[in-house]
Amino acid sequence: FQDKVMFQPAERLIALAILHQGYSSQLTNPFVPFLINVACDEISERPERVFLQLLLTSANGDNNKEILKQSAEDYLKEPSYASQVLLPRDQLESQYSCNDVQLQTYTSCAAATVRSAIPDPDVSQSCGDSSGLSPTKLNRDNVVTNLLQQTPLRGLSPPWIRPSPPRLEILEGELQWLNLDNNHELLWDGSMCADTSRGASIRDLVGRACKGPLAPAQQEQVVLDLARDWKLVYHCGMTPEKLPDLVEHNPLIAVDVLSKLINCPDMDSYFNVLVHMEMSLHSMEVVNRLTTAVDLPPGFIHDYISNCIRSCQNIK
Repeated sequence: FQDKVMFQPAERLIALAILHQGYSSQLTNPFVPFLINVACDEISERPERVFLQLLLTSANGDNNKEILKQSAEDYLKEPSYASQVLLPRDQLESQYSCNDVQLQTYTSCAAATVRSAIPDPDVSQSCGDSSGLSPTKLNRDNVVTNLLQQTPLRGLSPPWIRPSPPRLEILEGELQWLNLDNNHELLWDGSMCADTSRGASIRDLVGRACKGPLAPAQQEQVVLDLARDWKLVYHCGMTPEKLPDLVEHNPLIAVDVLSKLINCPDMDSYFNVLVHMEMSLHSMEVVNRLTTAVDLPPGFIHDYISNCIRSCQNIK
């Protein structure tokens, strides 16, 4: 309603009557401040101001009915409004001073809102007949209508600026909150979800090595495969439970596999099995080679020698 290009004069009178009569059955009308502003707006058309002041100054509902008997078009054609005296703002407000809520004014933030509709300089600002507008301007009106339906009625209000309060000084003996920078970087394992079919052959050979001695060519194949890609040791199917059989049947392969598994999380289990397994020439050979191939955990050699001594004591 505030954008005068949206309504014709007769439509504006109808809109004012709706805003006034919509709350006729209630004690208060929230649109009274707005209606008073329109009635005292010197820029508004005189018929509009006279019509609205008649509604605002009517004593009861019967007078309103008499005023609303005429149509908006008939009222605009009637010359009687030319001689009507317009009341000042303070006199109109005095009739509604009993309700302080109705006379409330917009806050400074609400007054700073950006209007939802901006007048188009290509369209006449008068409230005359728009029948002569071109189809392009009619399409523009449709676009404006769609925009208004998706925009708040009071416009786009600026956001409240709420600066954070300053911090208090830290007292002596008071614990200070530390905001640590935890900028951790991800370490990607490129072997995840990789094709493990290439480890099928070494998995088969290690499985045979746990059951019996391998041929020299097969032992060499296992060593070459692990030398090309040591990560294949994690796909060969080796477990701590299978280690004693691998040591007894193929000690050289056992040394190579244990050397590649030295950083495995289960390496302590492999060492524990190796220490407590039954003493044999092959187990001593594996331990002897491991002492020069990898860094053994502290006490490993001592525990293995103690196990050998107990084994020797049990020999008849």
